[in-house]
Amino acid sequence: MQTLRDLIGERIRANGPISVAEYMRLALYHPSLGYYARAVRRTGRAGDFLTSVDVGPVFGELLARQFAEMWQILDSRPQAPHSAPPGFDLVEAAAGNGRLARDILDAAARHHARFYERVRLSLVEVGSAARAGQAATLGPHASRLARSAATLPDAVEGAIFANELLDALPVHTVVMRGNGLREVFIDQEGSAGAFVEREMPPSTPDLVTHLERAGACLEPGWRADVSLEAPAWIAEAARALRRGFLVVIDYGYDAADLYSAAHRDGTLATFLRHTSGDRASALQDPGDRDITAHVDLTAVTRAAEAAGLTALGRLDQTYFLLGLGLDGLLEGDAARTAPFDAAALKRRLALKTLMLPGGLGSTLKVLVFGRDVGTPALKGLSFGGRMT
Repeated sequence: MQTLRDLIGERIRANGPISVAEYMRLALYHPSLGYYARAVRRTGRAGDFLTSVDVGPVFGELLARQFAEMWQILDSRPQAPHSAPPGFDLVEAAAGNGRLARDILDAAARHHARFYERVRLSLVEVGSAARAGQAATLGPHASRLARSAATLPDAVEGAIFANELLDALPVHTVVMRGNGLREVFIDQEGSAGAFVEREMPPSTPDLVTHLERAGACLEPGWRADVSLEAPAWIAEAARALRRGFLVVIDYGYDAADLYSAAHRDGTLATFLRHTSGDRASALQDPGDRDITAHVDLTAVTRAAEAAGLTALGRLDQTYFLLGLGLDGLLEGDAARTAPFDAAALKRRLALKTLMLPGGLGSTLKVLVFGRDVGTPALKGLSFGGRMT
């Protein structure tokens, strides 16, 4: 049986060295051998890394509050007499097997019944194995699932959200040399066919354009991992959004920080069984480990605004969740439950995990955009632009 390493090697021998972006695309998204294609779930204690979803259903509960408020904003528009109440498209990109959607709908059914009745759920997931498990994961909410596909729907009136999607999109790696910008490619050498790096001229002028727009001044020897696909995905989502909101939650920095001395080696990293690795580890056993790079938040915002969206807010996930009542949940749980209630203790620990500085709360950033919604004072944006 052909391995992904064999397949990549064949492509290099046939066409020459490939970009880091093409290598990542194969390693992560090959339809049968890629990292995201071969398993329904890669996160949690049994997986390779943790996300906010893994700390428990409270993350989905808080998101349900935000989406219910967004529905109320859209639902407040005047309606023709006797017309049916409008639905609300809730579109999750990189949805996996639907676990976060299940948490959101569980909370919506309990606390936001009118919103729940209007939800038309769409789950976007490239992995066929994960898609196959979505209906079972949704359980009693399976009837809310209007669409499950590998691509975004054409027309959305409601909210599109992506939790840790953009950092997993392929990036080009560049390095500044005395004679100008070079791009890092992946080649193969030796009898064992080891993957190695080769520096070559940039594969596309878009890389130079991206860095110029970012105002990046790379010093000789500095590397940068440039995502051309993240802004492209934002533009695609914006085209699909007829009216409503786009919510992006991801790891990233403004361009001034991302392309600075603090990140002179780039940000590409791998994760395998909760152990992070450097870019050299990305060349080992393709398809067996996650590969990620931090997002250029400036480029993402520019792409959204160029596509006609309004930037409504940007802040640390901690402050976004605090605006939605995270601290109230923590205080309420502590007041209602016995000190040695194991389930309650687990929930309080989950709440704190979402808040602690230096963890998921401060390293993840939340960006909210809107189309044809004005500039509403969303609860999740109550703390303004608080970022660390």
